[in-house]
Amino acid sequence: MIDPLLERVMRLHPKLIDLGLGRMDRLLMALGSPEKKLPPIVHVAGTNGKGSLVAYLRAMAEAAGYRVHVYTSPHLVRFNERIRVAGELIDDGTLDEILTECEEANGEQPITFFEITTVSAYLAFARVPADLAIIEVGMGGRYDATNVILPAVSAITPIGYDHTGFLGDKLEGIAGEKAGILKRAVPAVIGRQRELSAGVVEAEAAKLAAPLFRMGREWQVTPTASGFRYESDLLALDLPAPALAGAHQIDNAATAVACIERLRAARFQIDDKAVRKGLGSVEWPARLQKLSRGPLVEALPPGCEIWLDGGHNEDCGLALARMASDWAKEPAPLPLYLVFGMLTTKDASGFLRPLARHAMAARAVPFPAGHSAYTPEEACAKAADVGLDCVPANGIGAALEDLLATQPAPMRILICGSLYLAGEVLARNG
Repeated sequence: MIDPLLERVMRLHPKLIDLGLGRMDRLLMALGSPEKKLPPIVHVAGTNGKGSLVAYLRAMAEAAGYRVHVYTSPHLVRFNERIRVAGELIDDGTLDEILTECEEANGEQPITFFEITTVSAYLAFARVPADLAIIEVGMGGRYDATNVILPAVSAITPIGYDHTGFLGDKLEGIAGEKAGILKRAVPAVIGRQRELSAGVVEAEAAKLAAPLFRMGREWQVTPTASGFRYESDLLALDLPAPALAGAHQIDNAATAVACIERLRAARFQIDDKAVRKGLGSVEWPARLQKLSRGPLVEALPPGCEIWLDGGHNEDCGLALARMASDWAKEPAPLPLYLVFGMLTTKDASGFLRPLARHAMAARAVPFPAGHSAYTPEEACAKAADVGLDCVPANGIGAALEDLLATQPAPMRILICGSLYLAGEVLARNG
C-alpha cells in the first residue's frame, strides 16, 4: 500500500502553505533537473475550469494518437490520480520508488507536500517517453510549485475569488498571480474573463511579448442547438456538445480547441476528427457527474437521481445554478435537494446563494477527517444566511436517508461544495 509512504512525506509539509520556488529549484537540481527533460508542455492556470480544460486537451491529443503525461490536483480517491504517465495512472510501485528517491534527495530540508509530489511527477515524466505534457497549477501561478517549466502553450481559465487567504482578496491581485505562469514569447490561450482580470493578464503578457489568444477577441465561441461553433481567423468548426454536463462546459471545451489550434501551429497533428472524438469521450469525475451505478444510486427509489460536483466558490455556484435552471425547464422537473460540505477557507454563503432559489432544501454533512471544515451546524447557518432551509446530518448516508424519509420521491440530489467531499462520495459509491 502506498498510504504509509504518503503519510511519511506529508509529515515534511510545513504547517502553513509557503508559496515560493526556491525549494523546488534546489530539489530539482539535486535530481538532475527533470523538468528540463519533458516533452512540449501546456501549462494551465485559472480559478474555475482548469481540470475540465486538462481533461479535454488530454482526450483530444490521445484521440490523435499522442502519448500524454498529465499532472493534476487534488485527487479524489487515490493519490495516483494526480500523475498520469503516458496515458496511464502511475502505479504504486513506481510512485513508491520515485517519492522515496525525492525524499532521500531532499534529506531533512524544508519542503511542502505539494512541492515534493510535483517534483515526483516531473521525475516520473522525464523517465518515460511521451509527446505532450499537460500540467495543472495547484494554486495561483507565479509562485506555484509547477511554475518551474517552459511551456509550449500557457492557458488561463476564468479567474475568480478562491484561496484568498494566500492570493489576497482583490481580483486584480489574484489575476496577477495567475498571470505569473506567462512566459516570454510563449503563446497564451485565455478563457472568458472579467474585464479587470483581462486587463491584468494583458498587461503581464505585454511585458513578456507573449502572444495572447483570447476568448471574444482572437477566437469566438457560440452555442448552437447541437453543440457550439468555434471561430478564429484561421479556423471555423461546428462541434458537438461535450460529454461533460453543464452550459459552462461549452466555454471549457472551446478553450481546449483554442489550445489545440496553438498546438497545431507547433506542428502537432490533431485534426478535427480527433477534436470531435475528444469532446465525446472526455471523462472528468465530480464535475457535474451523474452517478449511474453503485450502492448510493441503488439505494434510491426509482426515478431519483444523484449528481456530484466538486465546485466550491461563487462562480461554481453560479454555474450549478444555471444547470439547475435548465433542469427546471424539463417537461417533468424533479425537485432539487442539496447535500453539501465545505472547507472553512471557502465562502459558503457565496457558493450557496445562487443555488438557494433553485433548491427545495439542503442537508449539511461533516467533512473527511483531516480537513478544516464547517461543522454541519455551521454549514446550515451559512445556508440560512441565503434563505436555504438546511438540516445537519451525520454523513452522506444519513443525509440521503433523511431526504428519502422526509421528502416526496422522486427527487434530484446534488452533492456539492468540495472536491474532497466528492472524493469521499466516489469512494463510498465504489
